This record gives sequence, structure tokens and C-alpha cells, in this order.
Amino acid sequence: MTKADVINEIAEKTGIDKADVTTAVEAFFKVVKDSMSEGHNIYVRGFGSFVNKKRARKVARNISKNTAIIIDEHYIPSFKPAKVFVEKIKVSPKVKLMADKYSNVDEDVD
Repeated sequence: MTKADVINEIAEKTGIDKADVTTAVEAFFKVVKDSMSEGHNIYVRGFGSFVNKKRARKVARNISKNTAIIIDEHYIPSFKPAKVFVEKIKVSPKVKLMADKYSNVDEDVD
């Protein structure tokens, strides 16, 4: 599902004009990006948390040049779904069907 699909579905379910829904969705994403870039986490009860995760300093290898590269400690954006969200996915029959479908495709390839 793409952002356009999400916007269309919200517009259909709420009766709000697509342009207004687009503005709201874009504003939400901007607030999330701006807040997280300022070091704030965002918690949406029943949905999940957008958090900045710290990655420790590490030594990596450039295999082609056989050299070591130091990657400094840094932060990455991460999403942690709420328990209710995770539970809804776990019990979803459609998700189970899709998972079975894709696991059968993997078995056919072997």
C-alpha cells in the first residue's frame, strides 16, 4: 500500500476531500521527521512509538580494499509498534494467508 492508497482510503472512509487529507498526512510526516531530528521521540497510544535508536561506534571492513573503517556512534529512526497493534497483526487471518502463500513459494524454489 502506498501513501496515495492511504490518502484515498482515508478520504473515502471520512468523506474529507483528498487534498485536505493529503495536507494532513504530509503535515504528520513533517512533524514526525522534524521532531525526531530534534531528538524527540513520538508516542502514539495504541499504534506505536517513533524513537531514535543509538548505534554504538564500531569497526567495519571494506572488503575490496582490505581496510578498516571506523563508524562513529550515531542515531537512526526506528518504529516500535504498540502491543495492541502487534496483537492485531498476529490474529489477522489475511496476514496468515499471505505468510502461508509466501512460505509455499520459498519451498517451491528449493
